Amino acid sequence: MMNVNKRGLIGAFCLLLCASFLFAAAPKREFYEIKVYHVKDADQASRVDNYLKDAYIPAMHRAGIKNIGVFKPVATDTSAGKLIYVLTPLKSLDQLVDLPKTLNKDAAYLAAGKDYIDAEYKNPPYVRIKSTILRAFEDSPMMKKPDLTSPKSGRIYELRSYEGHTEKIYWNKVKQFNAGNEIGIFARLGFNAVFYGEVISGANMPNLMYLTTFADKASRDAHWKSFGEDAEWGKVKSMPEYQNNVAKNVQMFLFPTEYSDI
Repeated sequence: MMNVNKRGLIGAFCLLLCASFLFAAAPKREFYEIKVYHVKDADQASRVDNYLKDAYIPAMHRAGIKNIGVFKPVATDTSAGKLIYVLTPLKSLDQLVDLPKTLNKDAAYLAAGKDYIDAEYKNPPYVRIKSTILRAFEDSPMMKKPDLTSPKSGRIYELRSYEGHTEKIYWNKVKQFNAGNEIGIFARLGFNAVFYGEVISGANMPNLMYLTTFADKASRDAHWKSFGEDAEWGKVKSMPEYQNNVAKNVQMFLFPTEYSDI
């Protein structure tokens, strides 16, 4: 009887140990900041580029934050000015809040970014900054660098924002990506998704955002054609529980700068 009890206890302990290991090994969901600079002319664009390339990205690397993405619109509406997108992955919201303190302790950052950091009020390096904060999807908890070898200048990165009619309907679309395996379909078809994120603070809530990447425009169009014709996607989009869950689909076509990490 004692031997049976011992074996039972050992078995239970092993199961508990395995469960603990699996829980500990599960990747923690990242957070993302998408910062959009609005610049009025080539001079401001150059100053922000120099700041990001020479000061911000190197400082982030020294702080242990990798894979900073910097992107620009493929076609810019000159009447609205120019935009520069900066994607920063973060381990926690605390890390985001502490970024100014981290940067201000970095002497190399302060020196390299002096033109931007110490700009006079009469000559600012940008017009305005818009920031969106996101939490990674449950089924895509970590950023993935795109598996592309084509020149960065020719690539097409597609940043999409799906806005929901209400919070409840928005969460239904998030569920469709996770439980409905929309993420898995994109992966199987080679969309090279960098991230999928729930917007927790931004201008167009409730909404989710995700970034897919392609070698060029032709590749982008071919991938979306294959997605539209995919049998699994046909079944998912036809499910009654996933109907009418997007109020607005905003597509932003970008290309990475030469100094972008991704």
